[in-house]
Amino acid sequence: MNKHNNTGSSVFRMSLVVGSVVLASVLLIWRAVDLQIVRKDFLQGQGDARYLRDLPIAAHRGMITDRHGEPLAISTPVDSVWVHPETFSRAYNDWPKLAAVLKMDIQKLQRKVLQRKNREFVYLKRHISPELAEKVMALNLPGLSLQREYHRYYPAGEVVAHVTGFTNIDDQGQEGIELAYDDWLRGVPGRKRVLKDRLGRVVRQVDQLKKPEPGKNLALSLDRRLQYLAYRELKKAVFQHKARSGSVVILDVHTGEVLAMVNQPSYNPNNRSRFRSANVRNRAVTDVFEPGSTIKPFTLAAALQSGRFRPGTQVNTAPGFYKVGSALIRDSRNYGRIDVSTVLKKSSNVGASKIALALDENALWQINDRLGFGVSTGSGFPGEADGMLTHPRRWRDIERATLSYGYGLSVTPLQLVRAYSVLANGGLLYPVSFIKRQQPVQGKRVLKSRVAQQISQMLESVVQKAVPVRGRRSPATGLPARPAR
Repeated sequence: MNKHNNTGSSVFRMSLVVGSVVLASVLLIWRAVDLQIVRKDFLQGQGDARYLRDLPIAAHRGMITDRHGEPLAISTPVDSVWVHPETFSRAYNDWPKLAAVLKMDIQKLQRKVLQRKNREFVYLKRHISPELAEKVMALNLPGLSLQREYHRYYPAGEVVAHVTGFTNIDDQGQEGIELAYDDWLRGVPGRKRVLKDRLGRVVRQVDQLKKPEPGKNLALSLDRRLQYLAYRELKKAVFQHKARSGSVVILDVHTGEVLAMVNQPSYNPNNRSRFRSANVRNRAVTDVFEPGSTIKPFTLAAALQSGRFRPGTQVNTAPGFYKVGSALIRDSRNYGRIDVSTVLKKSSNVGASKIALALDENALWQINDRLGFGVSTGSGFPGEADGMLTHPRRWRDIERATLSYGYGLSVTPLQLVRAYSVLANGGLLYPVSFIKRQQPVQGKRVLKSRVAQQISQMLESVVQKAVPVRGRRSPATGLPARPAR
């Protein structure tokens, strides 16, 4: 009896052991299938999320050069400090050390991190020097990393600032050519997958998901040598005359290319901490003014073009003033009867007014309109102003008279320089360009070549002074004759 009981107990225990082993095996197999097959993608994704990261690869922004290939804007590689807030929080007690190295206020650092603790990526400081980057990484803090970026640098500084403009900290164009051609200059960032350790530091690059595409270079029409000379002389003139502002524009009259463009006051695009909005705008393109007597050559051009006047045609400016309606137009003195050339030489408001009123009412407007006044030059520069030229249907006689000597309309310095280029190149108007032309462009006929030449000769006579002939003596004193003034 005892023998049968012992045998039964042994069989039960053996069955229990075998059953347990089989059940454990089934559970292990099921767990393996669950981990390796059923939940493989989910678990692998969770593991990768803790150790693998996809990071952007900054793209190199295209270089801006002058017409001879001299660099005006270049991008240099720099590092930016960023953290993974959750991981970085483990080193809370060491935050003051990092703040001291970065010269950041500790409270500002805390706000940046704690207010964004649910994010994966938070910048602490952008565009730091390589030496500072080494000091940061030497702290060996968890969740702290460096990101390679590019910093825009302008070798010529404020000399070309108003034309090139500048980018923001994300390398996006904000002003000038940098803004106008941002799509051309800006590269396309890439992506890389990296492996990180438990402290959040990059151990190695696993894969390059997308290759960065660098931006394209851009050659401007500027000549850096002319730009510097124009900048130097303008700054000197503004200082000497205590002017509030000034602009200089140099155009190639045969192509319409801008060879130099400077303004005062200027600014240094490499030092953004001192930016003043009043100094940033390109006044030569964005600001308008009444051009005054600089319009008189175009009034006389309209007169010569009409065929009713010639350079020698007489105009009576006596007695030195001229009443138009209730308004009185004056000269600085009574010039009497003078010819058209002398009207320009003496800058006679009375003479210009009488000539304008003698013309067909549309003649004066048509010349100014064809010269490009009242509309943008089409240069594509951001913020370019149109200026103002009212239509003749709204003119009274006084408007026609004042327009003849430059009042009642507004122009930009660039518009005025382009209008004068028509006189310099035989009556042809070329489209303005800040970009170096690769192919010649066709000019538009605005003035007869003969008229443009005649006005140019008149302008030369305004600035010419008679040079005394060597050895010639004054009959009264026997001394060398004085040059005419």
